[in-house]
Amino acid sequence: MALRLLCKDPESPNNGSPTLYYDDCSGTYLLQSWKVLDTARLSEISIPEHETIVEFPERMLSLFPPSRLSEERCRCGGRIEVEGAGLEG
Repeated sequence: MALRLLCKDPESPNNGSPTLYYDDCSGTYLLQSWKVLDTARLSEISIPEHETIVEFPERMLSLFPPSRLSEERCRCGGRIEVEGAGLEG
């Protein structure tokens, strides 16, 4: 199996979800989390038919593994700072 469990939310009352996985075959991350059903918030986002939006608590950012992107810039021009778990957009 290509999926590796990386972390679960230790403060979640629902069996440790949200959960982060890594697919070592595709080199992508999978986030199991809560569905966003609030139509007011969803109306502010352009979501292609083949995608969805999930939500996870900020406290989980510190559980994500370090990334080689920590010193790079994201496409929107903000700086990605993985070590401090601070993301700018």
